[in-house]
Amino acid sequence: MALLLSQKRPPIEVGLITALMLIAVQTVALLPFRGGPGDDARSVAYLCGVLVVSSMWGAWLGVLTAVASAIVFNYFYVAPFWSLNLTTRHDLQTVAVFIVAGLFTTFVANLARSRAVEASERRQEADLAAELAHRMLRADDLRSTLGPASQRLAEAFELRSAAIKLQAVPGDEQWAEFPLWDGATPLGTLLIPADAPDRTRERLRQRVVPSLESLLGAAREREGITDSLTAARVEATGLAAEQASLRRVATLVAHGAAPAEVFDAVTAELCQLLGPYGTGLIRYEPDYTGTLVSGRSEPGVGEMPTGTRLRLDDNCLSGRIRRTGRPAAASYDNAAAGTTAAVLRALGIRSGVGVPVVVEGRLWGAAVVSTTKTTPITAAVRARLADFTELVAAAIANADSRAQLTASRARIVAATDEARRRLERDLHDGAQQRLISLGLQTRTLQATLPPGCDVAQEGLTEIATGLTSACEDLREISRGIHPAMLSKGGLGPALRSLARRSALPVELALDIDRRLPERVEVTTYYVVSEALTNAAKHAQATVVHVDTAATDAILRLSIRDDGVGGAGIGRGPD
Repeated sequence: MALLLSQKRPPIEVGLITALMLIAVQTVALLPFRGGPGDDARSVAYLCGVLVVSSMWGAWLGVLTAVASAIVFNYFYVAPFWSLNLTTRHDLQTVAVFIVAGLFTTFVANLARSRAVEASERRQEADLAAELAHRMLRADDLRSTLGPASQRLAEAFELRSAAIKLQAVPGDEQWAEFPLWDGATPLGTLLIPADAPDRTRERLRQRVVPSLESLLGAAREREGITDSLTAARVEATGLAAEQASLRRVATLVAHGAAPAEVFDAVTAELCQLLGPYGTGLIRYEPDYTGTLVSGRSEPGVGEMPTGTRLRLDDNCLSGRIRRTGRPAAASYDNAAAGTTAAVLRALGIRSGVGVPVVVEGRLWGAAVVSTTKTTPITAAVRARLADFTELVAAAIANADSRAQLTASRARIVAATDEARRRLERDLHDGAQQRLISLGLQTRTLQATLPPGCDVAQEGLTEIATGLTSACEDLREISRGIHPAMLSKGGLGPALRSLARRSALPVELALDIDRRLPERVEVTTYYVVSEALTNAAKHAQATVVHVDTAATDAILRLSIRDDGVGGAGIGRGPD
């Protein structure tokens, strides 16, 4: 059956031999039945041979076999035997039936063969389309699949070669082209040898080109989607890294880190995030120079020391930002003039971009990114740099606010201390001296009274005692405002004096071997004084422990008692 439906017929020589053998075998097989009834039945045996030859080798060999079979049948089996006699009507009908049967068999065989060939071609084309789809739709790079796909197509259509191109390629003497389109959008070109058979060209045009266009369109869409997903993934990864860097810097800013620490963190994060670039933060000075407050260089490149001051030339990056207040870019090739450009060229820096750092509406400085390569820095780097400069501005603003708050507190403390000293001096030089003078006058008057003035003596004595008590009370008030012991002996003696006057026993542990700054001593004194007062009033304690130690630039103070407690942060004692 496979041989019958094959598009390629066996050689004609094989057909002739087969026809002769069939006629001979049939003749020999029917000889024992010669002369009996049933000539029509015997002729059918010859007809079977005609059908076989017609179906295998076509119409002309089938007709030839039919005529030969009719002649042999007439010669051997139609009386008179052993002679050829085709004069009767029956004989001519037999020949006609053999010829018609052969032609009809040829027609049916050719039809079956063409349908089988078409079905085989369809199956082959479907297999080819499935294989090409498997190759093209699963590959990450469409171009890498075009070579194997072209080779497979050439094998399927028995071509010397074939080529699938992703651009329009005109045909020539060697190649015939089939343009590939997706609607009005060109997809590419299919090239086959110019001497390919017309049937092959028609098959390609009618059935392969449309499926190839669909595959290329789908592959390009998939490649576009894959590229978009990859770009989105890369962007998301970069965004996550950027957010993590911003969060780390923002945490430093929120915790009140020093500006220098924030500056170093910003340049380090920028180097890690942006890649192999140099980064720097420059603060503008009133004399039209810039100070490098923090910087990181590319690996293998000389580093500019922190604190370096640069002239803000008009053609250098920081100078342009200072002049315009806007982001800028600069190149430091040999044509760039100025001392700053020369310094940067000596470090191998070829170009850079920068953005201004604006603090509360004031141009504070600039954040810059530089490179030693010829490739220009992208706009994405500038955008990320702008995000970080906002945090730098926030850190600078916070530092300025803290500095202003600290200075304000210092001014308040200094003013308070000065007011205390002035009040103490006024009390000592005014009211205290007046009371002492009145006490002395009272004693003098008491001494001049004659004997027997007992009532007057007692009254003056009470007055003198009252004046003395009032003077002592005023002295205590004066000491509370600014203890004299603190000014004379320092924090240690002043705390011992507090402990002696406390209503509760105080266990005092002092580890202070030097005088401390006056503000520190005054603050510590009043903290201990307030704590002892609160313990006596509210704690129901039996003893208070006060431990004080000064090490290097730190004073540690600990106050605790064995009372009932009850103090709450923000609401005072219960």
